[in-house]
Amino acid sequence: MNEMALSVSLRRAGYCIAVASLLATIPTLAADATRGGQLALRWCAACHVVRSDQKSAVIEAPPFETIARRPDFDAAKVALFLQNPHPKMPDMGLSRDATADIAAYIATLK
Repeated sequence: MNEMALSVSLRRAGYCIAVASLLATIPTLAADATRGGQLALRWCAACHVVRSDQKSAVIEAPPFETIARRPDFDAAKVALFLQNPHPKMPDMGLSRDATADIAAYIATLK
């Protein structure tokens, strides 16, 4: 590699490192558990117990508190699951932000 090509490669590498460092300092948008609770009452409470003061739900649908207390609970996995629900669960067409918010709400119930 000649000297000019080496210089260009080093500048590119420096640029990539600078961009990566800058991106690492930008805060990520956190899921909103409060909004998730509101969404859960609207979309999920017909089948799941989403709050402790709720009186009824579909027996086959686990309460959100039970989901939250599972040893393998992972909010990111729950959010992903909600984007592609199983056949017994209706597809509500929730956005990624909405599913992340609902999963964050469930996480508060541990």
